[in-house]
Amino acid sequence: MEDMLFYDRLQFAFTISFHYLFPVLTMGLSLIIVYFKWKYLRTKEEKYNKIAKFWMRIFGVNFAIGVVTGIPMEFQFGTNWAKFSEMTGGVIGQTLAMEGVLSFFLESSFIGIFLFGEKLVGQKVHFLSAILVFLGTWLSGLFIMATNAWMQHPVGFTTLENGNFVLSGFSELFTNPWLVPAYLHNQTAAVVTASFVVTAVGAFYLLNKQHQEYGKIFVKTGVIFGLISSVIVAFPTGDWNAKNVVKYQPITFAAMEGVFETQSTDGEIVLIGQPNMKTMSLDNKLAVPGVLSFLTYRNFDTEIKGLNEYPKKDWPTNVPGLYYAYHIMVGLGTLFIGLFFIAIILLWRKKLYQTKWVLWSLLILSPFSYVTNITGWYVAELGRQPWLVYGLLPTSAGGSPTVSSGNTLFTLLGFVGLYFLLGLLFLILVGKIIFKGPETQK
Repeated sequence: MEDMLFYDRLQFAFTISFHYLFPVLTMGLSLIIVYFKWKYLRTKEEKYNKIAKFWMRIFGVNFAIGVVTGIPMEFQFGTNWAKFSEMTGGVIGQTLAMEGVLSFFLESSFIGIFLFGEKLVGQKVHFLSAILVFLGTWLSGLFIMATNAWMQHPVGFTTLENGNFVLSGFSELFTNPWLVPAYLHNQTAAVVTASFVVTAVGAFYLLNKQHQEYGKIFVKTGVIFGLISSVIVAFPTGDWNAKNVVKYQPITFAAMEGVFETQSTDGEIVLIGQPNMKTMSLDNKLAVPGVLSFLTYRNFDTEIKGLNEYPKKDWPTNVPGLYYAYHIMVGLGTLFIGLFFIAIILLWRKKLYQTKWVLWSLLILSPFSYVTNITGWYVAELGRQPWLVYGLLPTSAGGSPTVSSGNTLFTLLGFVGLYFLLGLLFLILVGKIIFKGPETQK
């Protein structure tokens, strides 16, 4: 049974991690596309219209691969997590259905109008189609985050005699105190990724002395969007999320901060350290006293409860994984703020386009913006363990007992091979668009 649960979780972790590489870009990029189209309507400079269509083509490829990789996850609810689906379908079925019926069709319909209908519908409707694509992507994020928020902090439900959960108030799914900070944090992080991608393409053009005018526009736009969004990811949305974890999942908070023993005063924030589950401590620790207490409670002397305060059976099942995911996310996020800040200073001083080490840094660090998003999700999902629905449904009770671990492993290997080919196809298609450049857009 434990092997079956392990492979079920491994398969879902792999498929959702690969899938999320695509919506994380579309959600952020849709906002930047709206900006470029607005810029065109305001200035009447054709280059901005070409830029908007250039990025919408990349958006379209990204969206298509995202749809293909998202479908298997829906099936896994029935094949690998049948008991979970049976027990929670009366709640999360509502938001998942709305995501498919409303936001997906909104996106897919108006992508076509934006890409192929400009001359037919005119510039104002063309701009409206960009806005509707943006709304579709962000509505999709809202419905998915509402589903996840209910799993993290279940509200507005009734438990039936057979143990299944049903909604007692639909509006409570969207007034869940977990939802707003998590949604804003997630969406802003998507803008960080899109900003990095836009900046990286611009840096690539400048370093290769190709499409220089467009490269400068991409770099300038990317670093401005990037600095604003990366700061918002940290504060207020990241801070707000952390306070929610402290309030509703204090065991998770202790694990992700590496607090094994309660710190009665001067709660320290750990900069470097490796969890040692044998000694229940952090090895090679480098910490700053009082900072964690201040960030959490706005007081340097407030107590920080450790894992020792809670039964071990309630601890996250992978404390080291949660700890490292959280610190990778925070560390990279801090690095991004610093890099974008330097880039903005150089932009202001009119030296950014000639400063190669910054352009190289923006180019090389671009893939790591995906890493921060994926590790952010790992923090949320590893932190919720050992529960599928926090405090209500254990992960061990949500699987499909009739699906063997061998079948799950076999299909997982199939997904690995298939997704490798899909990833390669994506890189080839997007690479061709980038190498042709925005000037080729008609």
